[in-house]
Amino acid sequence: MASSSDLNTPPPQKPYVVEDCRGVLQVLSDGTVVRAAAPPFPVGVDQDDDRVEWKDAVFDAGHGLVVRMYRPAAAGEAKEAGKLPVVVFFHGGGFCIGSCTWPNFHAGCLRLAAELPAVVLSFDYRLAPEHRLPAAHEDTAAALLWLRDQLLSDPWLADAADSTRVFVSGESAGGNCAHHLAVQFGTAGLDPVRIAGYILLMPAFISEKPTRSELEAPDTAFLTRDMCDRYCRLALPAGAGKDHPLTNPFGPESRSLEAVDVGRVLVVAAEGDLLKDKNAEYVERMKAMGKDVELVVFPGEEHAFFGVKPMSAATGELVELIKRFIAGAGAAE
Repeated sequence: MASSSDLNTPPPQKPYVVEDCRGVLQVLSDGTVVRAAAPPFPVGVDQDDDRVEWKDAVFDAGHGLVVRMYRPAAAGEAKEAGKLPVVVFFHGGGFCIGSCTWPNFHAGCLRLAAELPAVVLSFDYRLAPEHRLPAAHEDTAAALLWLRDQLLSDPWLADAADSTRVFVSGESAGGNCAHHLAVQFGTAGLDPVRIAGYILLMPAFISEKPTRSELEAPDTAFLTRDMCDRYCRLALPAGAGKDHPLTNPFGPESRSLEAVDVGRVLVVAAEGDLLKDKNAEYVERMKAMGKDVELVVFPGEEHAFFGVKPMSAATGELVELIKRFIAGAGAAE
């Protein structure tokens, strides 16, 4: 027979959502992390045609991390003079969501491989909050070291890829990782593979002091201040603020690029992105160090338009911009 105290005790409350990232990642009140199987960004058009060959490989078995590799269909027949540049790509998602296998990132990499043309390698990395920073940065560095060995030993890559023309790129969180790889490796840190330049697409840089573009960002924007704060809460080490070296490249404890040869650097910003001013500040600071860096702002676009709208006209213009940048890096040598 139930006692009166049992009757007065409320039933245990079911876990409820305390953090939500685009419906793809939810953190519950009991600490459980729930991830959706389907990505939130439909591509709309299947672009997986015969122009590009691709395959998956595991580059870190211990963490179960995958790389998706692409090359133009005729690239396997390339002679030494016809080998293609290599584009390393790290996806965005606030360090919390995303995968190289998501259809939107897959479509964007297919475009890069076919239209540049280039050998493209799209790497996964561990995600927060299960794996807080610096996990993603450790994984992207491991990805480059794996690539160094594979470019010289895997015929599927070696027959098509020019190991002296490697470009490290990423969008949003992936662009942040590209910056830190520039700090770590520069152009010569993968010898005998050579990094010719870095391509940062709307890189995720933030600081405690908000910029004007952050303060003016509407609540209807693709990336809002609230969402940016949420990503920081979930991804940064517990108790860390936005001036942490992994999110603020010019914070009080951040490593400097001053003495590092990073080759040519392309930074792409979007006019409607709350990170626009931070991206512009990054370029100004890099130029003050004497770096060969270029800023291109895409009018009318929002944050992460490459990954969110891989088949758009703006993404087509971005691919052409990257193509010119790669050609310019070759001409500068």
